[in-house]
Amino acid sequence: MIDNLDELIKLWFAEDIGDGDHTTLSCIPADARGKSQLIIKEAGVLAGVEVAKRIFHAFDPELQVTQYLHDGDRVKPGDIAFVVEGRIQSLLQTERLMLNVMQRMSGVATRTAEYVKLLEGTHTRVLDTRKTTPGLRLLEKEAVKIGGGCNHRIGLYDMILLKDNHVDFAGGIDKAITRAKDYCAAKGKNLKIEIEVRNFDELNQVLAVGGVDRIMLDNFTPADTKKAVALIGGRYETESSGGITFDTLRTYAECGVDFISVGALTHSVKSLDMSFKAVK
Repeated sequence: MIDNLDELIKLWFAEDIGDGDHTTLSCIPADARGKSQLIIKEAGVLAGVEVAKRIFHAFDPELQVTQYLHDGDRVKPGDIAFVVEGRIQSLLQTERLMLNVMQRMSGVATRTAEYVKLLEGTHTRVLDTRKTTPGLRLLEKEAVKIGGGCNHRIGLYDMILLKDNHVDFAGGIDKAITRAKDYCAAKGKNLKIEIEVRNFDELNQVLAVGGVDRIMLDNFTPADTKKAVALIGGRYETESSGGITFDTLRTYAECGVDFISVGALTHSVKSLDMSFKAVK
């Protein structure tokens, strides 16, 4: 579970409720009790149930959740994920925040599962990127895992990824790699080093220098990707990136790369449709 989730939940409630949900407070008695159920309205992969339970508990520890489905479950229209019982004021004030989180996470998990299925029969794994919603990265990356994908680095702190701008500003591939290795040694950091290459000239430079863990083949065609994988010969992990779509994903996987990173898993995903309705 996400380390700073409690802090995030406080921020989310502050954003949504402010000095009070005056609609609910004005028309619902404080002691009124009821129950609501989460109804799935679209087929997909469910994600965010554990986060939803934390949201309910953070707002009102007396809310009781009866859970029927779990993160990672395949769902269809009409499925009931859970029922929540307690103060109606609490049900109404947590409704939209919970739905926003669950719909977003389920949309990411569903899309990821589609990419993972497309890769069946290959050894290639699909990765997410840092192209996430600010403040929601950890949720979205958790949803990728729930959908069967793999997380790339979480942020700028847990891996060294030497991209084109780093190489250009550093003065070349040799200097970028050498400085990264020296930095890790000086700081006592045990970080994997990945480097992006844009063509075969840069790839040959990396192979000559060595000292990296993974090579990212950026905007390579499938034909060039296959040649590059053969040239690398298993000495380093390989990753394809840049302009790869759902329609071309399988073609790149069949070139033999270890990973394919896909920004679309998180930056342009449709939320999964669901609703939180009163049980009468």
